[in-house]
Amino acid sequence: MEWSEGLVDAAATEALGARLARTVPAGSVIFLQGDLGAGKTTLVRGFLRARGYRGAVKSPTYTLVEPYPLDDGITVHHLDLYRLGDPEELEWIGLRDLFSEDSICLIEWPERGAGSLPQPDMVVRLEIEGNSRRASITASPALQNKA
Repeated sequence: MEWSEGLVDAAATEALGARLARTVPAGSVIFLQGDLGAGKTTLVRGFLRARGYRGAVKSPTYTLVEPYPLDDGITVHHLDLYRLGDPEELEWIGLRDLFSEDSICLIEWPERGAGSLPQPDMVVRLEIEGNSRRASITASPALQNKA
């Protein structure tokens, strides 16, 4: 399944994140692609808010991963691999332990972890278009099997 939509501002990007949160089941892996400033963390903020998380949502640029435990027992792991020097570094943070049936992993800059990451259930590509953004989303058939 593929679709694309324009995002006029940060609120629209958060709203897209919220819509995705209502459709993505536990055990999913979502790749977030786009240049710096394209809105990847803003989309994650909307995703987390829709899943009931009320705390601060920050970019994990320096920590590589931020876990967000939710009231329903699911943990959303937000990874930002921008500063990753080598995909082998992912083993040091216990990457394999993050992918489970009671988690959802949202991964920014997934190309930096090539060879160490599982196949995504969904890819969200955010592109800057002037003062707005365009989101292109591709969901794998496997995502429907997880629901």
